Amino acid sequence: MNYLDSVILGTLQGLTEFLPVSSSGHLVIFQKILGLRMESLSFEVFVHFGTLLSVVVIYFSDITEMIKSFFTGLTSPKHNFQSDPYFKLSILVIIGTIPAALGGVLLEDFFTSIFHNTTLVGFTLIFTGLVLWSTRYIRIHSQSLNSGKSILIGMAQMLAILPGISRSGMTISAGLFTGISRKEAARFSFLLAIPAIAGSMVFTLADLFTGNVVGPGIGILLVGMITAFIIGYLAIKFLLKILESGKFSLFAPYCLIVAALVLIFL
Repeated sequence: MNYLDSVILGTLQGLTEFLPVSSSGHLVIFQKILGLRMESLSFEVFVHFGTLLSVVVIYFSDITEMIKSFFTGLTSPKHNFQSDPYFKLSILVIIGTIPAALGGVLLEDFFTSIFHNTTLVGFTLIFTGLVLWSTRYIRIHSQSLNSGKSILIGMAQMLAILPGISRSGMTISAGLFTGISRKEAARFSFLLAIPAIAGSMVFTLADLFTGNVVGPGIGILLVGMITAFIIGYLAIKFLLKILESGKFSLFAPYCLIVAALVLIFL
């Protein structure tokens, strides 16, 4: 791996981690077409950390308030779940994380076995595209997020373990279908991304420490991480603007076109 590979893969990770086009699906496609692979587990950890940082920077205020309220709520028996929105949000993020966490642990071998299947990616990208297109017909409301809705959004996130199914696409779409606002759907989706990305990093670190893995130099690792952070930050900002304009479904044609190309040529 050289510096150009690091920039390409960091850009790919930053863009597709947050835009609703599936990072795992694009990784499979790029590996097939260009022969580029995240062969180093250490590099994978660094680029994931870069994208994690981009979410933390954008939602830093929400995250700090959630952490503060969560520990206040745990230590104060009289703390009211409903009257403290950040304590409630922290609990809902935990609840929403459970389905994907269980799916990842219980079905890890299955997901690993199908990860490089380009035909599957073609069909799952079609599914992603259709879900995104269906959001055109949602009448936007401003209902409150609750535990039932967070579980449904978490189940949508669990689907995104499959390559070709977009995590942000599924969670934001699910949020819109449950009746919460575009802004709240986006915020909850990206907050859910934090434990999802962190969990992926933990599993990768475990593999890294248990295997004899030779990684690239620190310079290449840092370039990949910084690239993923910058591109991830810009991707989130771009997606938020698209979502606010009510044009979330515009990503659907892209997914469907890529799916067709994959099924025809790969």
